[in-house]
Amino acid sequence: MGRLDDKVALITGASRGQGREMAELFVRENATAVYSADVLDAADADTSEVTFLTMDVTKSDQWKTVVGQIVAEHGRIDILINNAAICLYEPILDTTDEIYDRVLDVDLKSIFYGMKTVLPHMVSAKKGSIVNVSSIWGLAGVPNSYAYQAAKGAILNVSKNVAATHGPDGVRCNSLHPGYILSPMNEHQAPEINAALIAGTVLGRPGNAIETAYAALFLASDEASYVTGTSLVVDGGYLAP
Repeated sequence: MGRLDDKVALITGASRGQGREMAELFVRENATAVYSADVLDAADADTSEVTFLTMDVTKSDQWKTVVGQIVAEHGRIDILINNAAICLYEPILDTTDEIYDRVLDVDLKSIFYGMKTVLPHMVSAKKGSIVNVSSIWGLAGVPNSYAYQAAKGAILNVSKNVAATHGPDGVRCNSLHPGYILSPMNEHQAPEINAALIAGTVLGRPGNAIETAYAALFLASDEASYVTGTSLVVDGGYLAP
């Protein structure tokens, strides 16, 4: 308890799944305020201490409105977790312009908008932690899912870019790379894909959303004060062999 004392956090895609676990964990760790920004409605919102805001992460004006509201209420944003994402499975030859644009908008352009909107406040405060949620498919090749992999691979380098650019300003930026985590995002994934992902881990099981949340907590907290520009993998050892 208390690992996020006096911190104000904004997490995208936190109405459910990994993002929701992050938000609820951050509340338990005594953050001053935790905001979820999502296009989806959150279940059990009335029993949660998370503040749920409706936001389309692909719209820069909505980012400005939400960030402006948080800064007006608290004077700062200490933590930004860019977690919102979608996954489609088409290989490159079946990837249409519409599929590519949609996935890149949600999974990558949203991170550009988020960091560009929040960074001035962090730079002004001379402190801040940004965690951009990528995937193991941002580190290794996989058949199909061309647009998804394009976005997740880019997240690694844009995180390093911001870390290098704004480290002197006191801002840290890291990427988080989950493997197969049980969550609503992949509940409709083909069973054979799930079985192969589990078989490929050295721990022999899927991950749970709370395990990703604890990794995000570490990167967001002052415990990681000397960690920036890195890529933290949470995959049960899938990439270890």
